[in-house]
Amino acid sequence: MSGKLRIERVVTEGTFSLDGGEWNVDNNIWLIGDDTDVVVVDAAHEAQPIIDAVGDRHVNAVICTHGHNDHVTVAPELAERLHAPVLLHPGDDVLWTMTHPDVKYWSLEDGQRVAIAGTDIQVIHTPGHSPGSSCLYLPEVGALFSGDTLFSGGPGATGRSYSDFPTIIGSIRDRLFALPEETTVHTGHGDGTTIGTEAPHLADWIARGS
Repeated sequence: MSGKLRIERVVTEGTFSLDGGEWNVDNNIWLIGDDTDVVVVDAAHEAQPIIDAVGDRHVNAVICTHGHNDHVTVAPELAERLHAPVLLHPGDDVLWTMTHPDVKYWSLEDGQRVAIAGTDIQVIHTPGHSPGSSCLYLPEVGALFSGDTLFSGGPGATGRSYSDFPTIIGSIRDRLFALPEETTVHTGHGDGTTIGTEAPHLADWIARGS
């Protein structure tokens, strides 16, 4: 028996760089799987803590929620050391190539399903924070992996290149808030939340703007 499906978090620290600025950030890396197989969500800063958390399990894929450098830092290293494909929405190719100009990845598409531990992770394309930002939905356990699209307290940042506030609001309203209210949201940074906690505040976010 491979055991029950579970969700694990690894936190790594490093630098997010874009538009000539640099910010020190802590990133959440999520492992979805069981005792035998696992999917890694995001590839931030350092490979070894992620590899240690994987252990001797088979890695079905390394899925990057978007192409900002702090979410793809060690994706090629993980691909090589874990013998796993890296998946990224092609809308973020311009961001990916800023960090890994000569490295290829596999295309992640809206509606795609990634098999893990007897169930499927469903890909939801949610542009706004970046053109290719995608969330991962695991209906069997009521979990959403939101990357930097949705946080506890509001949408992801849209003040930098390749981002757009009306677009992220549309993605959250139309795609994420259509999910059950009890859905747990596992974010790319910081603490999690639920769809039901965030949905009532949409009008306030729009009024505040980006």
